Amino acid sequence: MNSESLRDLVLHTLEEHKATDVTCLPVATLTNVTDFMVIATATSPRHAKALSDHLLGATKAAGLQPLGVEGTDTGEWVLVDHGDVVTHIMLADTRDHFDLERLWRSPVAPTHSD
Repeated sequence: MNSESLRDLVLHTLEEHKATDVTCLPVATLTNVTDFMVIATATSPRHAKALSDHLLGATKAAGLQPLGVEGTDTGEWVLVDHGDVVTHIMLADTRDHFDLERLWRSPVAPTHSD
């Protein structure tokens, strides 16, 4: 499955299971770690865990296994790494605090010490 198809599957699954404020950032030009970063908000830790379970089920049905899953123990911030697509499922307060969209959208200005 190519990265665009995986991205579409992830977005569809999250939206289908009521994730809110789902955002997809194309980051391939900023890092060689992943092509897309998907960020979604869950309404509760239980919802975050359920969203990650649904996502893992959908990708497994498509023949894909994650490279890693973290954060399901607390559900505050669940990360699902499928290589080409890294998904962050976060509670609203956590998402606001870390503001990943700002970090990954704005280029870092070089520092000069003259």
